[in-house]
Amino acid sequence: MTDDTSPRLSELAARMAASTRTHERAEDGDPDAPVLVLGAPSDATDTLLTTRTDRRAFLARASALSLAIPGIGAALTSCSPKGSNVRDTVASGAPDTSAHTAASGAAPHHQNSDSKLDSSVLKQAPHANSSATAGAAGSASSATYHRYDPALPPRQGAHLQLHWHAREVPLRISDDTVVAAWTFEGDIPGPIVHCQVGDTVEFTLTNDATIPHSMDFHAAQVNPKEAFRSVVKGQSHTFTYKPKYAGAFLYHCGTAPVLMHIGSGMFGAIIVSPREGLAPAKEFVLVQNEYYLADLANGVRASDYPKMLNMLPDIVCFNGRPNQYVKEPIKVKLGDRVRFWLVSAGPSHPCNFHVVGEQFDTVYLGSPPGGAIRGVQTFSVPPGGGMIFELVCDVAGEFPFVNHGFGHGQKGAIGFLAVEG
Repeated sequence: MTDDTSPRLSELAARMAASTRTHERAEDGDPDAPVLVLGAPSDATDTLLTTRTDRRAFLARASALSLAIPGIGAALTSCSPKGSNVRDTVASGAPDTSAHTAASGAAPHHQNSDSKLDSSVLKQAPHANSSATAGAAGSASSATYHRYDPALPPRQGAHLQLHWHAREVPLRISDDTVVAAWTFEGDIPGPIVHCQVGDTVEFTLTNDATIPHSMDFHAAQVNPKEAFRSVVKGQSHTFTYKPKYAGAFLYHCGTAPVLMHIGSGMFGAIIVSPREGLAPAKEFVLVQNEYYLADLANGVRASDYPKMLNMLPDIVCFNGRPNQYVKEPIKVKLGDRVRFWLVSAGPSHPCNFHVVGEQFDTVYLGSPPGGAIRGVQTFSVPPGGGMIFELVCDVAGEFPFVNHGFGHGQKGAIGFLAVEG
């Protein structure tokens, strides 16, 4: 049963609009200036539901409304550097525009993301509907192909100091396709990070790109407004955390619209090993992602935001390149235990992971070594999720590993596990 004395959203909005009306009329010289009220129409408010061309006044009211509607402020205001225990720096020679922005009252272009509002925020973003920024849409002839090494690197110590750069580059993902890529460290996916539960991860992002970017680690437990905030060109931002759970975790750019930034290449995997350790194995990291590509322009295909909204990818692949492990299979020996740390970066589709001719003796649904299920043929990893798949290679041969959602497997999410006798 609801409390009839509780204020309604429309009443809160009407009060906020009324509180700013006097100031706005004086400023604009219009005694009948209309306002925007959010909420169900009523006799008192239906005459006020009109569009206002004064953007500054609208943003002022929207900021007030954010007190009543979580998420509004995140989409319409910039990331505040105040009140945070994280560190920010300005790279040498790069201007710090934050003071000018605050003084002028202009709405900045860099915002924290709220996925519910991504589509509306996109219209304010300087990159519009495409990843074809100047750096990303550079010369296709300069982009050379390389196979992404899937081997899990060794643990990198109890205190990881990672200093990465956000870069926009043309990236060759196959013989005939160069994409306008937004990246961490110039590659898709970004570097594989390997740590252990309880290790300290000190991360710094420096933005070399023309538009704002940020970092969201799914392995972290931090205040995202402070740690995952956007960084403009020429600036750096540092935060620290300690992973609490083991598993295969996604990291990605969290700047709005998140769909556009992940879809253009800003993602990767952080592997957190359990303190107890796992059985010895040959360990590999697979990150599935989708590409939604515009038509070829100057030898480069940019990411296309309207296509992302329709969720019909041109390419689905492991580790950023379609069919790369068909051309150059992952090789192991007969009798090896193989462990796949699998992350589904999306941005929108799951990975229905299957190895043809084999079964997984162990699949970890949560933090290993707990939560294991046995004798699994296929299991779905949701976008933004990660799981660990293990099998013992007791038969020699070539075993396709694939997204068994074959509409996506046929688009490049397939490779070979070559078991040599």
